[in-house]
Amino acid sequence: MLLIKNVRVVDAVNNTDRVMDIKIKGNLIEEVGENLEGSGYEVIDGNHLVAAPGLVDTHVHFRDPGFTYKEDIITGAKAAAKGGFTTVVCMANTKPVVDNLETLSYIQKKGEGTGIHLLQTAAISKGLEGKELVDMESLAKAGAAGFTDDGIPLMDEKLLLQAMEKAKELDLPISLHEEHPLFVGAPGVHQGRVSKQLNYKGASRTAEDIMVARDCMLALHTKAPVCIQHISSKNSVELVRMAKRMGADIHAEATPHHFTLTDQDVLKYGTYARMNPPLREEEDRVAIMEGLKDGTIDMIVTDHAPHSKEEKDRSMEAAPSGITGLETSLGLGILSLVQPGHITLLELMALMSKNPSEFYRMTPASITKGAVADIVIFGENEMWKVKEEEYASKAVNSPFTNWELPGKVHYTICNGRIVYQG
Repeated sequence: MLLIKNVRVVDAVNNTDRVMDIKIKGNLIEEVGENLEGSGYEVIDGNHLVAAPGLVDTHVHFRDPGFTYKEDIITGAKAAAKGGFTTVVCMANTKPVVDNLETLSYIQKKGEGTGIHLLQTAAISKGLEGKELVDMESLAKAGAAGFTDDGIPLMDEKLLLQAMEKAKELDLPISLHEEHPLFVGAPGVHQGRVSKQLNYKGASRTAEDIMVARDCMLALHTKAPVCIQHISSKNSVELVRMAKRMGADIHAEATPHHFTLTDQDVLKYGTYARMNPPLREEEDRVAIMEGLKDGTIDMIVTDHAPHSKEEKDRSMEAAPSGITGLETSLGLGILSLVQPGHITLLELMALMSKNPSEFYRMTPASITKGAVADIVIFGENEMWKVKEEEYASKAVNSPFTNWELPGKVHYTICNGRIVYQG
């Protein structure tokens, strides 16, 4: 039993931003109001702190099964809890791929012991080979949260059309990695001034734009719930904006690294700033922020992509793409979006909790009497230093190590239990 006193409740589900008390009994919120009392309750002093519905990251890689030297379900969940996340949705590019009931069940069962809500997507194509659809119906019945070949673009339009039509029938989301290989000379770095300076072929905006244009129109045609993953190009943002106006059930996600950094940061951070899709130019970063402001981009996700130090210490050509992101996401959202006045903290909570939950067909967490007690408590402007030795993730591959960030997480509460205290 917990009693959180005098905390600023910021809840996008109820459009609430005011100081209140929260009583938690069992796994539910018992009462929300002012001057609440409770004998036998553990009291948390919320003075100068924010309580918000638990954060939700619908795009993470926990590398389990198959690549557990990078991360596993237990360490990934610890990183999530430390970052304020009570729910994550894992991608399907494990080894074996989540294209069968056995692998799906293994992850679901292991996830039950993490203390947070862990959902698992299934692949769209068998083996992520882009040739044959998985049995979407049986995977959906077994609890797959949605379908994605994330990491690999789907080049076969006929196959994708069939997948979208089935996703519409099942009322489950389909999420797409948009990089046409024809326009990727070398992955991980934007094709532009920086790639020329590095004598690296790079990946053009066109690689993303041509796929997004196609899939926006397929989404419009099928009416399927479709997500453009980790959007990075200014043109793609405009394409999604247009498709939304046309009536497509199209959504987009943005990562903190894409709205905080540019390709110039590759010169500073090297392979720790190598991403797929790559960090692009300042005009792309600004377009992503504008998309977040006007609702074109619905969700902030991390694309949490842990790798070993040995892998990231290779050359730009040989190193894998991606960063560990769960522990820095909230801080970067506040730093890059809220503090400069682009969006409010309430709007950030919608992007990091309410909207991703709704897209993945979950009931969004809220600070309401009778709701499941999934709550993050943090200091909005309280600074903390990102230290390599303090990551809860197995991985330290982040350009944000040694940054000072706002938004220090004090408690993460999931199902009424404290799963992180810092």
